[in-house]
Amino acid sequence: MTRPRAVFAMNPRLVRAVFDEDALARLRRAADIDTELVLGELDSARSRDALAGAEILVAGWDAPVVRAEHLPGTERLRAVVYAGGVAATCLEDPAAFAARGVVAANARTANSGPVAEYTLAMILLANKRVLTEERRYRASRTRPDHFGAYAGGGNYRQTVGIVGASTVGRALLALLRPFDLDVLLYDPTLTAEQARALGARLVPLDELMASSRVVSLHQPLTPATRGQIDAGRLALMPDGATLVNTARGGVVDQEALIAELRTGRIDAVLDVTDPEPPEPGSELWTLENVVLTPHLAGSLGGELHRLGDAVVDEVERFAAGRPFAHPEDLAACARTRVR
Repeated sequence: MTRPRAVFAMNPRLVRAVFDEDALARLRRAADIDTELVLGELDSARSRDALAGAEILVAGWDAPVVRAEHLPGTERLRAVVYAGGVAATCLEDPAAFAARGVVAANARTANSGPVAEYTLAMILLANKRVLTEERRYRASRTRPDHFGAYAGGGNYRQTVGIVGASTVGRALLALLRPFDLDVLLYDPTLTAEQARALGARLVPLDELMASSRVVSLHQPLTPATRGQIDAGRLALMPDGATLVNTARGGVVDQEALIAELRTGRIDAVLDVTDPEPPEPGSELWTLENVVLTPHLAGSLGGELHRLGDAVVDEVERFAAGRPFAHPEDLAACARTRVR
C-alpha cells in the first residue's frame, strides 16, 4: 500500500518535544514524511511546494494558518491531525475544507488528563484552604486552632461545581468520583440522567455558582460563553469560595473578576487569563488570593509525548483506511468559532 504523504506544520521546536524517537519512527512507517521538515510559515516557495504535495497535515501549536490564498495549492489534502485541542485553528475557513471532504482529528483527549489532574489537585487544596493557610502560617508562625479555624472547610461532603461537560470536564468528573463530594454540573447540552451517569447533579448555572465551595470552569470559548462568568454570577459565589479556570480566560469577565477578588471575598486559581499573560500592571499579579500559573495545566515535559503518540495513532488509522478515533467536525468548528 502506498503511504500517504504528510508534512509537519507547527512551531519547529515542538516536533522533538512532542514526538520521541519511537513516535517519529512509527510516523515514518505510516506516512511518507520528512520529519526534519517543519512548516513554520506557508508563504515561501519551499513551504508552498511541501503543502501542495501533502495529503495529511500534521499540525500543532503555533501552526501557520492555511488561508484563502493557499487553497489552490491544497488539492491533495485529505486530512488534518492536530497535536492539540482544535485542528480547525490552523484553517482560516474550516468549512471550505469540510466541503471538500477533508477530515480532521485532534489530541484533545490525550491532553485532557493532565488538565483534569491539575484541576483535581487545586480543588482538593482549595477545600482544605491550603494556599490561604500557607500564607497565614508563614506570616503568623503560630499554629491555628484546628477545631475552630476551619469551620466549613475540608473535602468531606463539600459541594463542587463543574461548568461544562467538555472532554476535560468529563475527565475531571471521573477523577472526582472516589471523593465524598457533592458534585454539581452545568451543561445545557445534557439531560439530568446523562449528568447522573457522569456522577453529578445537573443544575442551572446560577444555582451552581451560589451553591459551590469550588467552581471549576471547563466550557469552550464561543460567542455564547464569552464573559459567561460575569459580575452577577461572581457575586453569587459564597464567601470563601474558589473559582478555578483551566478553560479559557475569555469565559470570565476579567474586570468583574478582579473587582470581586479585590474585596478578598473569594479566591481564584487561574491557569488562563484574558489577555494571556495578564497586562504587566494587572492586579492579578499582586492579589494574595489569586494563584496564577502560566497555562501549565495541560501537557508539559514528558506528558507531551502522550500527544505525539495520539497523533501517530490517528495517522496510522488514516493510512490504513480506518476512521479516526477522535475525529473533529470541521464544519461545526466553523459555526462556533470565536472571531
